[in-house]
Amino acid sequence: MSFLNIKIVSFHQDFFNMYSMKNKIKYLVIACIVTLSINAQSLKIKEVKADKQYEKFAYVNAIKTYERIFAKGYKSQDLLQKLGDSYYFKADLDNAAKWYTELFNFTQEVTPEYYYRYSQSLKAVKNYKKADEMLAVFIQKNGTDLRAKLAFSQKNYLDQIKNNSGRFIINNAGINSKYSDYGSTFYKNKIIFTSARDTGGIVSRTHDWTGESFTNLYSADTVSDAKKLKPLKFGGNLNSKYHESTPVFTKDGKTVYFTRNNFLNGKEKRDTQKSTLLKIYKATIIDSKFTNVTELPFNSDNYNVAHPALSTDEKTLYFASNMPGTLGQSDLYKVAINTDGSYGNPVNLGNVINTEGRETFPNITSDNEIYFASDGHPGLGGLDVFVSKIEKDGNYKQVLNVGEPLNSSQDDFAFLINDSTRIGYVTSNREGGIGSDDIYKFKETKRIEYPCEQLLKGVVTDKANGLPLAYCKVTLSDSEYKILKESTTDGRGKFDFESVACNSKYYVKAEKNEYSTDEKTVAVPNQSGETVVALELEKEVKEVKINDDLFKAFAIKQIYFDLDKSFIRFDAEVELAKILDVLEQYPTMEIDVRSHTDCRQTANYNLSLSDRRAKATIAWLLSKGINKSRITGRGYGESQLVNNCVCEPTNESNCTEEQHQANRRSEFIITKL
Repeated sequence: MSFLNIKIVSFHQDFFNMYSMKNKIKYLVIACIVTLSINAQSLKIKEVKADKQYEKFAYVNAIKTYERIFAKGYKSQDLLQKLGDSYYFKADLDNAAKWYTELFNFTQEVTPEYYYRYSQSLKAVKNYKKADEMLAVFIQKNGTDLRAKLAFSQKNYLDQIKNNSGRFIINNAGINSKYSDYGSTFYKNKIIFTSARDTGGIVSRTHDWTGESFTNLYSADTVSDAKKLKPLKFGGNLNSKYHESTPVFTKDGKTVYFTRNNFLNGKEKRDTQKSTLLKIYKATIIDSKFTNVTELPFNSDNYNVAHPALSTDEKTLYFASNMPGTLGQSDLYKVAINTDGSYGNPVNLGNVINTEGRETFPNITSDNEIYFASDGHPGLGGLDVFVSKIEKDGNYKQVLNVGEPLNSSQDDFAFLINDSTRIGYVTSNREGGIGSDDIYKFKETKRIEYPCEQLLKGVVTDKANGLPLAYCKVTLSDSEYKILKESTTDGRGKFDFESVACNSKYYVKAEKNEYSTDEKTVAVPNQSGETVVALELEKEVKEVKINDDLFKAFAIKQIYFDLDKSFIRFDAEVELAKILDVLEQYPTMEIDVRSHTDCRQTANYNLSLSDRRAKATIAWLLSKGINKSRITGRGYGESQLVNNCVCEPTNESNCTEEQHQANRRSEFIITKL
């Protein structure tokens, strides 16, 4: 039984409000049968006693009482729910599945949460088919729940888990007892962990909820070839008569953050339900002594704060809590550690990480990955270990189940890894262990592969001046032109379609009043990253002035000629038709046609050739009905080259044919409007 399930999972007020003392089993008392009446009254007294133990979280004793009542033939929905819940929150999912089965055989008029708990418990006994059936009903009844959305979006979650499996070699760590051992951290050359083993004192104090001793901190050498290590009690005055667990140390070994019941300086504090909750404390280490034990300022007597973890730069503390604002039974939070030793305000990690279930035991690696335990994300049963990449902007990548054999059908949590050696520890109550929870040592043989993630964004600008265009409608369509998303550019002309499928083809179209539409084909690569598309829109109504070139003003292609030729090519006729249309729209406009050659041949020859080209261009326009008075023109030979393709004095050049072609052109300059 992990300390997680003793406290951080179970001490949330919403859950216990569901089971007020008003929900008692009603017995049919037959007055004429005195013996039966006495027996029923006796059982009623026992049930009341069990309910009180349940409300106190003394689930071990409550379970025994409930089961004795059931064995005598008495059952009700309330009793079966409490039996199932007692085992569920005790992390005994095999027995939880048994009693939830009895519950669903008795009635299916239960709240949606029980379909989820039943599904989780069925996974523990590897009845995945029925578990998925119960999960489908949960989705149907409570589709807004984040767990339901995740389950719906990851219907093939077992295939995804299979893809991530086989990356760990895992064995018993050799430090376990017949009691609960869990939650580990590195400190110098040792591993520090939590244990409920009773190692001293004349009087043994046990916890009603688990039947085990209160937990303390222990240490063991991280010796890889040791078959059986001998843990020693660790922490000295850090340990109290209540629970201590899950410490994390700063790199210099001078500071420790740890979890403890609400107990400081010999004083115990309780919440309004008379329960002693969890808090995170900080202590200074001087000469192996722990001093100045203080609780962190964001703790509370009325909610749990537990399981601290430090970012690599030690500027951020991560933890689990059910404080106000929590999405589920327990969420992961972070808080800034300021340079002056003060703390910022706790920030919920959000619904990429947190669900309506249990998220707990965070661990941050030097690769900026966050490992944590959850029963809200799709898994193999109970708590599974998950991982997500923390992006530079503070967002989180898709959460991944780390797979088997590190995860099992039971509770798996408290993931810890050496970033260099890839050797680490994890806690589990899987079959084959020594105690209720055991610590396992593992070697990661292959890093997890994050799914390809591509972000598609872009910018829309005015083609004429390059300035950004705001309030453009931008549409994203798939390869079959099915519209997927629509957006609007911001004041900087930017748009963002966020995540799109890798290795896919898309069409991005931009539209704006008084502008022509632009559409581009986008090929998204099969690798994580960001694809940026630039779109340029032209004004449909353009402002022109004298000395403007129609070629530039209306984005008309220049008129090109073949080598040593002056006839109008077919492709040139298309562009000349555009010039013709402009002249017809503006009947007072006059233009000057200026034709050019490349550098080959003599200057005189090229001057004559360019003049023939100008005359051919003018003749084409006149043949289409344009008045001769509106067009002038002449040739300029090789005197106005658009590149550095000169031939003097040999009339030879090393330029390519494409470069020479750029010079064999006609221009259309506005001389009058």
